[in-house]
Amino acid sequence: MRSPLVPSASPLSADIGNIKKFEDVGAGAVVLPSVFEEQIQKEDEELEKHLSAGTESFAEATTFFPTPKEFKLGPDQYLELIRKAKESVRIPVIASLNGSSPGGWTDYAKKIQEAGADALELNIYYIPTDGKLRSSAIESSYIDILTLVRKSVNIPIAVKLSPFFTSMVNMAKRLTKAGADGLVLFNRFYQPDINLETLEVENSVLLSTPQARRVPLRWIAILYGQVKADLAATSGIHSGHDALKMLMAGATITMMCSALLKNGINHIQTVEKEMVEWMEKHEYESVEQLRGCLSQKKCPDPSAFERAQYIRALQGFKI
Repeated sequence: MRSPLVPSASPLSADIGNIKKFEDVGAGAVVLPSVFEEQIQKEDEELEKHLSAGTESFAEATTFFPTPKEFKLGPDQYLELIRKAKESVRIPVIASLNGSSPGGWTDYAKKIQEAGADALELNIYYIPTDGKLRSSAIESSYIDILTLVRKSVNIPIAVKLSPFFTSMVNMAKRLTKAGADGLVLFNRFYQPDINLETLEVENSVLLSTPQARRVPLRWIAILYGQVKADLAATSGIHSGHDALKMLMAGATITMMCSALLKNGINHIQTVEKEMVEWMEKHEYESVEQLRGCLSQKKCPDPSAFERAQYIRALQGFKI
């Protein structure tokens, strides 16, 4: 890829014109919008029920999609989007599957590969509300889904994770061993809210801010050098400086969504310009030269990513 800047799954990449523009402004690759497990499994008459219920369980808010009656990007249309994108651009086209359980939907991954996708992002997430469900079972479900998909395709697979595993390093190593070529850190949770006037539960999208980068930055810095998989940073990347920090922590690529929805596709050029200017000022000749330089593995103070730094930060805070 010519650049580590990659538009992540969003409504923007559902349009061929936008995909072409991503290439024109310098994106290294493009991730298509997620196609959901529910879309693949259910008959058309059941689709409305599954798109309008349990919105909080999806890693990308369904409010980004048209209303069920207007919904047009079904499984067949998604495959056609991949084909058209591959015909239109030379940058890698990455498909995205959003699901929460092992099952027949994983066979769809093979169709995605046949349509020409260069890689596949498995966007796995659901809300476990059953008190009898053990954490080990949740972790195993991620491995089971990845294993099934890995058997179906030979293109690279990246797994998009939530940050709430008891042992993130252990989970990352298990996923890598099960066949993940990359890890995308992290899913953003679109949480429900309550409308005090209508007394109804509402689902709305809150775009990220630069503050959201802190969690993925920490875990990418910790995982760098501990797992063989490439690490993709997502959430809170709005500027060239945000992207540079992620790369220094050890990210292979930095993914953008909210910044592009706020500022438009051309914002990629602004971010790249900021990165180039900083690198020239500080005498870095390539992204590879700075990648991982401030990871936990190479940081002069490895404890900066652990509890010791947390204690120092609290003790050093002054009112």
